[in-house]
Amino acid sequence: MIKHFIFDMGNVLIWFRPAYFIEQLNIHGDDAALLKRAVFDAPEWGHLDDGSKSEDELCRHLQAVLPEHLHAPMERLIRAWDEPLLHVAGMTELIAELKAEGFGLYLLSNASRRQHAYWLRIPASAYFDGKLISADVKMVKPNPEIYKRLFDTFSLRPEECFFIDDAPQNIQAAEYLGMKGHVFDGDVAALRRAIEGIRKDRAQQDATKSHI
Repeated sequence: MIKHFIFDMGNVLIWFRPAYFIEQLNIHGDDAALLKRAVFDAPEWGHLDDGSKSEDELCRHLQAVLPEHLHAPMERLIRAWDEPLLHVAGMTELIAELKAEGFGLYLLSNASRRQHAYWLRIPASAYFDGKLISADVKMVKPNPEIYKRLFDTFSLRPEECFFIDDAPQNIQAAEYLGMKGHVFDGDVAALRRAIEGIRKDRAQQDATKSHI
């Protein structure tokens, strides 16, 4: 019986769209392509998520490889890409419903330490029972150890959890450890269909309890 839903954050609760972030800075053409390659596509961005590099360190590294006129926008992309946050329409409402139905809700996200600064600006955050951020534990999905850390931290049983993530490899890792899951592609209606049976089982269980 599924008792808990585990959610990813980027492209599940909020959109992470590097090209959009760069466009909002009114940067186009070759400069936009260079910024995207240097900031978001390079391995160093992942070092924020695995906790091995700070934002200050990443900025200093990129100042050495980017032309000076791109230093200020580069820092803006690193330190404030979340202003404003782009919420995934319909997800907060679904999460609120799941909470009202008695499911446990947890976040498992590959994100930098600064995630804690903007988390409360995500409306859905109010419904979560806990979260585990990759930079805090210095490991990232799909490393099985980060899933095990989640289970241990919140006393969860994998077979009682359903995982929603936008990356197929992260869902595959979860399933290997005993969780069921759904690859989210932005279609909240499809996600609702995927969890319909789980919600019905929960409602029937609650109805049975009320008659005991």
